[in-house]
Amino acid sequence: MKFKLTLALMSIFMLAGSFSYASFPVERNIVTTVNATTNIEETETVLSSPAAVDWSEDQTIAFVLWIIPITGFLAGHRWFLGSPWYWNLAFILTGGFFLVGWIIDGIDIITGRYPGL
Repeated sequence: MKFKLTLALMSIFMLAGSFSYASFPVERNIVTTVNATTNIEETETVLSSPAAVDWSEDQTIAFVLWIIPITGFLAGHRWFLGSPWYWNLAFILTGGFFLVGWIIDGIDIITGRYPGL
């Protein structure tokens, strides 16, 4: 029993880790300022990861609402992102557009292409 639980938790963590972005490539912007009166150079290095900056808080909440079975099939993510109520009702009555729409919504949320993001 403990082995099955450990294996299930490891697979969940590995799956969640595959959705996160790596910290590479790191973009480096070097700004050099020259002061004309004292001839002093100041160099500032800004490190940023463009992939990590793209993920927003709304995207995280929508993903959590999408992945939980009850809120996922009751269109919780769609209500949160502001989809029209009649599409949300159709989503609920058809079981997530026969599961295909639910998967497409998840892909759109992960990639950031969902209209409400």
